[in-house]
Amino acid sequence: MPAPSLTRLDPTTPPRAVVLLLHGGKPHGRDEVGARSASWRRMAALQRAVTPRLHGAGAASWLLRYRERGWNGTGASATQDARWALDQVRDELGDVPVVLLGHSMGARTAVHVADHDSVDGVVALAPWWDRSDPVSTLRGRHLRAAHGRADRITSARMTRDYVRRAGPVASSTGFEDMGRVGHYMLRRVERWEEVATASCLALLGDRTTG
Repeated sequence: MPAPSLTRLDPTTPPRAVVLLLHGGKPHGRDEVGARSASWRRMAALQRAVTPRLHGAGAASWLLRYRERGWNGTGASATQDARWALDQVRDELGDVPVVLLGHSMGARTAVHVADHDSVDGVVALAPWWDRSDPVSTLRGRHLRAAHGRADRITSARMTRDYVRRAGPVASSTGFEDMGRVGHYMLRRVERWEEVATASCLALLGDRTTG
């Protein structure tokens, strides 16, 4: 099995924070995530779009590539890879805050690993959540979610439900209605990019200043 990998876009000065991007996947699939993966390429494009403003705030953007395409029942492989990436941040940069920016299965992975000591919050784009996903991992963390009402792949209603369930334990929550757009962030691309960037910067707040 291949190893997970990271695409790192670091500012010219030592990063004061990291946005870790987590791409989507499929419910089932043991195939390797290659450079032609649509899910990975979509997040690579988002990484390039959000990075200039993150660098302006002193934050790096790191994009994880999982070993396997699928969630495969428990998400064991994806969550192991995400925890590996978070450990890489801690080992290389020390105690800097991390915001997890995930799309679809990446948002599901994010809430499963949000209890890592480095994580300050989660920004979820068109997340794939259901009632089985934990909210306890968000205790003391921040959560922002954005979903389109025309999504036929994942459910905006389930996203609203998850945000409500997380409310009592998270430090803060928020939901952005993206309007009548679908799952793959191919319509109103600039709006998705703006919501992702602004949400990440808002969660990092003054952690990237001074």
